[in-house]
Amino acid sequence: MRLAVAGKGGAGKTTLSATVALLAARGGRRVVAVDADANPNLATALGLPSATAPPPPVPPSLVSRRRGGAGLLEPVDEVLDRYAVAGPDGIRLLAMGAAAHADEGCLCAAHAVVSSVLEDLGDPGLLVVVDMEASPEHLSRGTIRHVDAVLLVAEPYYRSLETVRRMSALVAELPVPTVAVVANKLRSPGDLDAVEEFCARHDLTFTGAIPWSDAVGAADRARVPVVHWPEARDVVVAARTLAASLGRITGDPLFD
Repeated sequence: MRLAVAGKGGAGKTTLSATVALLAARGGRRVVAVDADANPNLATALGLPSATAPPPPVPPSLVSRRRGGAGLLEPVDEVLDRYAVAGPDGIRLLAMGAAAHADEGCLCAAHAVVSSVLEDLGDPGLLVVVDMEASPEHLSRGTIRHVDAVLLVAEPYYRSLETVRRMSALVAELPVPTVAVVANKLRSPGDLDAVEEFCARHDLTFTGAIPWSDAVGAADRARVPVVHWPEARDVVVAARTLAASLGRITGDPLFD
């Protein structure tokens, strides 16, 4: 399965991406994590040591235009061997190219690279988790047109929910089979009710809920993955339940 995680800035995309990836890898699934954010943070959320060199971006020279879009010029396994960084529990981490300098232009080539890599990472036994940036540019460019599911992360307030609604409409124009919403940072039953009501009103598939926890921030400050932070156990349990629900919707269990 190729799973992209999207939503408004600060909704918790990176933390959730890392948590799902780590849980799946611990369960025996082969996992590739793709940091598709030009401001990358997935390596830290996965628990890579600060001394670990960041993954080098796959160069645009490995991508060629062809009928139907861009494509890799080399086998994707060779690209992983050359450009992925080894993470915890056997996870391999790839990164999108980021801006090195101000005023240097758009990231069109980086988007083409991500799209090409995702197209070729279609092995059914592999879980690919894509941590997207907050901008809808991945959708307007069709960068994630080859994923199997998009998980939209919503906080229980209007602007976050509206972002999810707009993104869902864009995803619907791509050949992506599954779009689902997860409610994150819930502080009360009323928060859950608000997200569920919004999803029902806009015909969005609701797939799970994650509670608010101060432990998530504490883990982040300590540069420790949430799955390794005992005080965040309720968040980890909720993420596992979410993944199981998403697996039922897609027909592809994220955890073996």
